[in-house]
Amino acid sequence: MSRRRPAASRLWAVHNLMPQEPLEIALEAALGTPLPAKLGVAVSGGGDSLALLHLLARIYARRGGDLQAVTVDHGLREGSAAEAEHVAAICADMGLQHQVFRWENWDRSGNLQDAARQARYHLMADWAKSQRLNAVALGHTADDQAETVLLRLGRRSGVDGLSAMAPRRHDAGMLWLRPMLGITRLALRDFLTDAGFDWIDDPSNEDTRFDRIKARHAMGALEALGIDTESLGVVAENMAEARNALESYATLAAQECLRLVHGAIVVRRDAFATYPPEVQRRVLRRALDWIAPAPYPPRRAGLAQLMQALAAGEATTLAGCALVCRKDDGWLFREFYAVADHVAQSDGLWDGRWRCFSSDGQAMEDRIELRAISSNGLKKCSNWRELGLPRGVLLSHPGLWHGDTLLSSPAVKTSPNWRWELARGADAFLLS
Repeated sequence: MSRRRPAASRLWAVHNLMPQEPLEIALEAALGTPLPAKLGVAVSGGGDSLALLHLLARIYARRGGDLQAVTVDHGLREGSAAEAEHVAAICADMGLQHQVFRWENWDRSGNLQDAARQARYHLMADWAKSQRLNAVALGHTADDQAETVLLRLGRRSGVDGLSAMAPRRHDAGMLWLRPMLGITRLALRDFLTDAGFDWIDDPSNEDTRFDRIKARHAMGALEALGIDTESLGVVAENMAEARNALESYATLAAQECLRLVHGAIVVRRDAFATYPPEVQRRVLRRALDWIAPAPYPPRRAGLAQLMQALAAGEATTLAGCALVCRKDDGWLFREFYAVADHVAQSDGLWDGRWRCFSSDGQAMEDRIELRAISSNGLKKCSNWRELGLPRGVLLSHPGLWHGDTLLSSPAVKTSPNWRWELARGADAFLLS
């Protein structure tokens, strides 16, 4: 497709004079009130994201505020750099600030599509935070939502998976908005065509090697059964309502059955057993993520094994965490072997969880560092059994070390000279 630039030299001013489009009204309603004062928009050059850019430009020209654009060039196919330049030219005509980032760090391991997606979000999040933006808008449409539901049906997803993409979510320290989940791809292209705006079609959108493109082609064959973009979007909305209800139930279960003790999560086994399996799964998944955050939650089979061990009073490990059971309680904590070799500077964050502070606020010596207490540390503390904590909990606790001397730890060796804090406390767990 040609890359003709719009004739107007300052589309921002033009947008301000145009009457409101129905899509503009729908988009503004989806963004909510008040509008983000400083909003970023991700633009690839395709029809969906360019339509989002033009519609947002109209809204912000009329309502006021700071709108900025960003493009991530993955460099995975020929012409991607030219497409990023095309977007930059459009933004320049509109008087919008625009930034291009190029991803060049793939190490050829793992899934390329997933690596590119994660890199894109991290690059955009860093950019948005550097610009002090309130949120970043993404160009996912009703068709993307329907295709996601269809793909997850094929993967036998549960309630969460069939909820598909959320209109709003927090990730990588940024709020991401998807205000076009109720707008079809066809409606957006009709808008662009009527307004005289061109877009660039990505050739990979016709490559049936990708599952999403297979789902896109399958949609036409399913329409005779009433399975179309609208119906699958409704399924996603229904599943999102069910997910929210289950999450509320899981929060109540966590408040009743769980307590936090020195960075470990203690589960009242008898009370926990009274909750349905789906609620138990959600609570344990949340607990694992609080102790050892990971990009993806553990698989259902792993959670089932953890639930069985908790019910039977057995020990097991999952996702870098360990479970040991006593008569009435199950203790879930960081697995020692996951942190055995982890070392952090004395003023750093150890294992993404623990910080140690000098009580008088003075800087610590260079040779002081944070590392696991381990069995060597416990040998230096003969009173650790008096704490009533499982040995495994203490082994994986951080210690403040000066060479072979253990100066302090959160539990086994407290000291008035040092203060320990968890980066994510009880509130972060219960509200996660």
